[in-house]
Amino acid sequence: MVQTVDFFPPMVDDPYLFGQIAAANALSDVYAMGGRPSHALNLLCYPECLEPPVVARILEGGYAKVAEAGAVVAGGHSIRAQEPMYGLCVSGFVDPRRVLTNLGVRAGDQLILTKPLGSGIMVTAAKGDVIDAKALQPAIDAMTQLNRYAAEIIADYDIHACTDVTGFGLLGHALEMLGDSVSLMLDGSSLPLIDGAYEMASMGLIPAGAYQNRDYVAERVRMAPETDPVLVDIACDPQTSGGLLLAVAAGQADDLLTALRQQHAAAGLIGEAVAGGGLIEFR
Repeated sequence: MVQTVDFFPPMVDDPYLFGQIAAANALSDVYAMGGRPSHALNLLCYPECLEPPVVARILEGGYAKVAEAGAVVAGGHSIRAQEPMYGLCVSGFVDPRRVLTNLGVRAGDQLILTKPLGSGIMVTAAKGDVIDAKALQPAIDAMTQLNRYAAEIIADYDIHACTDVTGFGLLGHALEMLGDSVSLMLDGSSLPLIDGAYEMASMGLIPAGAYQNRDYVAERVRMAPETDPVLVDIACDPQTSGGLLLAVAAGQADDLLTALRQQHAAAGLIGEAVAGGGLIEFR
């Protein structure tokens, strides 16, 4: 059995969508371990001013995603608080011989990302009324998509390491995959991006967490002179319910990418692992 927990305040105004995104995000860690969610417990904080129908819609959104995952909501806990927050404690199961971890990358592995980047940037733009609901929809679609479908596909491939990309951004979570004997070469021009994310990042609509992430990775990330600074910001953007970052045997990368794109159209090959001393080269 594997367990995980995650919850956070709303990043969208619609309570049902908020519930869906928070649940998809919480379920993601089980998929990143190669597991199958079994049951979940609701974690809910809500202020007294929040009307009961609004609270109900948050829970309905979470329930819908748990059901889509093939799991059940077995209960939960709620408390009054000054700010609404929602998430799940998720339990799941995985064959102990097939557990995926964020370690084990081998030189020569190809790196695949299953979802596009830029959700934090797009939500920031929406909060600032720079974009409307229609422009935000691609980010909503990415955040509400379960990693279940990618996890089911990769079960048939030789995956050496896996992590989901969430609050630490692509570069922060990529650091988790480094050992003492490998480095990662990431190609910024190959990163899959949410529609509009590059434009918004170019305008400086970067969430504060991206700057914190950039400071966190600074000592172990090397930027090529020609690296696009906007892509660096996007690579540090904190994601909500982001995709899976996979290290797959080189000979299987093309077939895996083709299979993944049946469910995750934006999935992309973003780099490779090389022998080296535990650094990320971002170009």
